[in-house]
Amino acid sequence: MTVVGLDSTVQRAPGAKVRILETANHLFYEDGIRIVGVDRLITESHVTKATFYKHYGSKDRLILEYITSRARTERSDLTAMVQRNSNAEISLREYIDHILADMVKPGFRGCAFINAATEFADPLHPVRGVVRAHRDWLMGFLSDLLADLGHRLPGDAADELLLARDGAMSGGYAGDPIAASAALSRVSNRLIAAAADH
Repeated sequence: MTVVGLDSTVQRAPGAKVRILETANHLFYEDGIRIVGVDRLITESHVTKATFYKHYGSKDRLILEYITSRARTERSDLTAMVQRNSNAEISLREYIDHILADMVKPGFRGCAFINAATEFADPLHPVRGVVRAHRDWLMGFLSDLLADLGHRLPGDAADELLLARDGAMSGGYAGDPIAASAALSRVSNRLIAAAADH
């Protein structure tokens, strides 16, 4: 006899706090952070107003958790990617392939971190702090990969790759994703080839 609550194949619905964050993750990315109001978050999360405020206290706290959670997830995913790959070139190519795949998905709106920074003009706002810290981490991550690949100037190469990634994600959303994807591929291939030459 299978007891439903003990069967490991039975999926439990996420709790209210997780549901609110998942809803924010979806709505903030698709529609923009400032335009999405608390009432819509409550309705689409299927929670009460009291539950929303119990878990997050304010929309500002939810916004900060949204961008922090995205940064934490990306760091975790990229760290796992490096751990499962046999060398830096495979990891770097997988990272670029992941970006290229995202750019052609329905609902792609560019980089969530750039979008968030655009909505919060004050450089001292906590959201900007999270974005800045995450970009610093990403720069270090790319620099380490390029150093492992043997690039003579891994920091400079990481700057170039991150800017190419930013431009491709923005251009892929606002313009032609095929052209933007091709440009990012050219830059990454050139940087990998330059590393192989040393």
